[in-house]
Amino acid sequence: MTTSVVVTGLGIASPNGLGAEDYWNATLGGKNGIGRITRFDPAGYPAKLAGEIPGFAAEDHLPSRLLPQTDRVTRLALVATDWALADAGVDPKEQPEFNMGVITASAAGGFEFGQGELQSLWARGSQYVSAYQSFAWFYAVNSGQISIRNGMKGPSGVVVSEGAGGLDAVAHARRQIRKGTSLIVTGGVDASVCTWGWVAQLSTGKLSTSDSPTRAYLPFDREACGYVPGEGGAILIAEDADAARARGAHIYGEIAGYGATIDPKPGSGREPGLRKAIQIALADAGVPAGEVDVVFADGAADPALDRIEAEAISAVFGPRAVPVTVPKTMTGRLYSGASPLDLAAAFFSIRDGVIPPTVHVDPCPDYPLDLVLGQPRKAEVRTALVLARGSGGFNSAMVVRATD
Repeated sequence: MTTSVVVTGLGIASPNGLGAEDYWNATLGGKNGIGRITRFDPAGYPAKLAGEIPGFAAEDHLPSRLLPQTDRVTRLALVATDWALADAGVDPKEQPEFNMGVITASAAGGFEFGQGELQSLWARGSQYVSAYQSFAWFYAVNSGQISIRNGMKGPSGVVVSEGAGGLDAVAHARRQIRKGTSLIVTGGVDASVCTWGWVAQLSTGKLSTSDSPTRAYLPFDREACGYVPGEGGAILIAEDADAARARGAHIYGEIAGYGATIDPKPGSGREPGLRKAIQIALADAGVPAGEVDVVFADGAADPALDRIEAEAISAVFGPRAVPVTVPKTMTGRLYSGASPLDLAAAFFSIRDGVIPPTVHVDPCPDYPLDLVLGQPRKAEVRTALVLARGSGGFNSAMVVRATD
């Protein structure tokens, strides 16, 4: 019998809300976390907007010894993990250390820390470069620091598949739980709103250069012109369902199905892989398309990619046959943190019977989608599908559902 894997805790750091309930209330209220960059002066750059997390002071949450060792992204991840564990009612000190693991996703690692140490190298010399540079910039640093802080010595790792990585990490966590580990800290947080990180993101040519916070990131819109990056994400506590129930844990829902594909080479004439990823996830969950109550779309805000996603959704579910939402229009695209945040929103939708809105978008009629626009939509949500794509052709799809 296949082990069921459930989510028992959520920790969220988002541009429109710090903490799970704060994020959810802000999202239902349509609160926009996109604005002009404040972490550096963006005047000399073509893209000037980002989804920044306001009001986060790491020193209020973490011991001072950790601050010189860590990048902003790791501080956010550590605090989100603390919140997720508290939400799950888990004290790591009371758990067998080899029965807990950490599997997160990262698209950039600690870019800002790396930038600072390079500046020290160039301006002052190698003796002024921190020893912590050896790991603080690295993709795996969040998993490493979370595991050290919480004494977690079970199966751990990091997944690097850009925007798809958050779902891929949760899927890998599910796989390890099915192999016998009781609890995995998973999800993803990214934060690279610094000048070095910004130049790297601009090099893709995919960032929106609009200066309007409400018209810059417009997935499925007639005027879609690229995306706005953001920082943050969500950490989830995934557990063996039987173990979670045995300790009386609150359960948000089950990680029921997962599918992943890679797009074919551009110009090959072959079909993009997103539709197949959806079909694999539904089959893995044993869920027919008609039972899916909402789709949390990837929402690239690139006309060609939007069309691919709209066609994949309508091919599987039928034209305008399932509600579709893109709550990341309020936060920007958080890279590997985006899809775990959508998973959290999906679990809240299941809990509260409401679908969060897609804001600011005037949908293109060519896309046969039932977009939830402007205001939340009340609906019974038992099963949700979350989609994510990463640069380079990664496609991932995950089905989550209620357990009661």
